[in-house]
Amino acid sequence: MTISDPFPCPADTFNPRVEFRTIHGYRRSFRIAGSGPVLLLIHGIGDNATAWYPVHARLAERFTVVAPDLLGHGRSDKPRADYSVPAYANGMRDLLSLLGIDRATVIGHSLGGGVAMQFAYQFPQLVERLILVGTGGVTREVNIALRAASLPGGSEALALLRVPGVLPTLQALGRFGGGLVGSTGLGRDLPHMLRILTELPEPRASSAFTRTLRAVVDWRGQVVTMLDRCYLTESVPVQLIWGRQDVVIPVSHARMAHAAMPGSRLEIFDRAGHYPFADDPERFIDVVTRFVEETEPAVYDQDRLRALLCAGTDDEALSGSAQTRAAVLEAIEEDERSAT
Repeated sequence: MTISDPFPCPADTFNPRVEFRTIHGYRRSFRIAGSGPVLLLIHGIGDNATAWYPVHARLAERFTVVAPDLLGHGRSDKPRADYSVPAYANGMRDLLSLLGIDRATVIGHSLGGGVAMQFAYQFPQLVERLILVGTGGVTREVNIALRAASLPGGSEALALLRVPGVLPTLQALGRFGGGLVGSTGLGRDLPHMLRILTELPEPRASSAFTRTLRAVVDWRGQVVTMLDRCYLTESVPVQLIWGRQDVVIPVSHARMAHAAMPGSRLEIFDRAGHYPFADDPERFIDVVTRFVEETEPAVYDQDRLRALLCAGTDDEALSGSAQTRAAVLEAIEEDERSAT
């Protein structure tokens, strides 16, 4: 337990409350509930803290749960600013500092998983554990719609959402299409995609979305990878959670990340898409709770980190050992075979 009840609340009030803090002149929104060990929940691109609604209150029965709206998202300000993954990691550091939180278990979804990994890389002394959910940044492959949106005309296409009638039409088509595809991966993820689209017609929101997307994706796929630094998580407990029917980031990425992270745990939800915490919240809560209870928080050790970095400079050691390197390459080859 990192801190003792930093935000005490009555035992029967676990519903997240919205709060704001101003950081570097910009207002940041976050939702917070509960007491006890801290969980930091980081949402994906174009999304906001409400994505965690299916699990936030239940997790708050055991933990202090902080779910921010990333800069440019949700109710946070949307300035013309740096929307890179390292900048988002800096923002998480600043928010925790303002809240008086010294350390946390960091849970990242999609882009938020990449932010969580970057946060652990930049500020290892602040991280007790990592939980990565359908996380981005493992390897190149990503949904073709995101590749298209990253192209020069992508921002203009988003502007079409502001034309009267366009968004309601897309929503109607989505509901119709969702009925056709049923409980497939696309059917599970489509409602979330449409929910995100409703936020994007606002010009500042679409601009922030485009800037964020182009920082991590181009026409060839994801441009940021965490595989080259995964070996550094050897000293941090890591839990991977993925939906087998994920149509945004394939489940094969889970196997790659698992192979690249020594000692990591992997849970694949067979009947879930890109949002396993929404498709199966009960199981998600159980996995998170057990992981926190069964693992000791990481202890920051500069000497150990230095030793890992020195080991990682070996050309034969992609993720701490030649054996792990072989496992990662095998997973990548399997992913490429499935893609063709």
